[in-house]
Amino acid sequence: MLTRVATSAALALAFLPATSCIEQHAEHAEEAEDHDDDDHDEHEHAPGIIIMEPEKAEAAGVETSTVTFSSFNDVIQASGKIMAASCDETIIVATTSGVVSHAQHIAEGMSISAGTTLYYVASDKLQDGDQAERARIAYLAAKRDYDRTLPLLEEHLITESEFNTIRSEYETKKVAYEAIGSNTTPRGVTVKATTSGYVSKCSVKDGDYVNVGTPLMTITRNQHLNLRVEVPMRYYSSLSKIQSAKFRTQYSDVLIDMKSINGHLMSSGKSAETTSSYVPVTFQFDNNGTTVPGAYAEVFLITGKRDGVLSVPITALTEEQGVYYVYCKVDDHSYRKQEVKLGASDGERTEVTSGLKGGESVVVKGAINVKLAGASNAIPAHNHNH
Repeated sequence: MLTRVATSAALALAFLPATSCIEQHAEHAEEAEDHDDDDHDEHEHAPGIIIMEPEKAEAAGVETSTVTFSSFNDVIQASGKIMAASCDETIIVATTSGVVSHAQHIAEGMSISAGTTLYYVASDKLQDGDQAERARIAYLAAKRDYDRTLPLLEEHLITESEFNTIRSEYETKKVAYEAIGSNTTPRGVTVKATTSGYVSKCSVKDGDYVNVGTPLMTITRNQHLNLRVEVPMRYYSSLSKIQSAKFRTQYSDVLIDMKSINGHLMSSGKSAETTSSYVPVTFQFDNNGTTVPGAYAEVFLITGKRDGVLSVPITALTEEQGVYYVYCKVDDHSYRKQEVKLGASDGERTEVTSGLKGGESVVVKGAINVKLAGASNAIPAHNHNH
């Protein structure tokens, strides 16, 4: 009996240390987990810190880059307008006086081939009569005089001076008749396109009366375009430093570099227009099919470079009530919201005058998603709901 009691007590003592070790291990593990949670909580509640797990950041298109001091373009920011190049435009004019009628339905932007009949100009219903018929009658009368006087010259019955006057009158009437008569139809004198291109402007409508030389239509080949920039007068002294330009049209977010479309500076105004406080600067460039004449543009005139400038892509910036921020990467799980002061912008990058130092990792793509993750949890942050 005593032996059984002693054996049971020994077994109980033998298992007691093992049980205590298990409990201690569980306590250490729990403490470690609590410590990790405390570390995350510490980041999560730090001012300006946004928690965003790596897989969430990747799904949101977040990309970072290290900012460094480098060269930066000095710019003059202005507005401008895309215009057709004058060397690409041809104005079609009336070849005779009369009433206009369209030969076909024509709309601005329509493609036109050289030799296409555009208008008819008729004058048969006017008081002075049909000009084409009048030209024919005058030509025939002058030809009869010429034919009659030619033998008289050979027989020396008229002087050479008299004959030259008659011959000059005949040749003049002949040219006038051929210019009109060869293009005459029952509908009137035809007016044809002298070049291929696109209709940029229709200046008359059916029933309008026109004189010789009245503009009827403008055709553009659309191969070249001009960018006319209105530069504030305060930058007049810097106009001689302009090297190139970048611009963004009102209908697109794409920034176009003049160098990429064979652009060059054509002229820099030497004075402001009478009713304006702006000086015009004009560039010409090849039309790549993406720029529409008549569109307005935001323009960045490049005037030189500065070294040792800290800048970020404009995609790295977010704005709140006039204050600008970037998001610096703290570690794989967190980002810091950082207020910055800005300087000049060349349309692609913006100078940072304070708030950043070289070597920091900054979000350059997907910054708005990081902002949403911190402000409205649109992208779920790390949570500790267990």
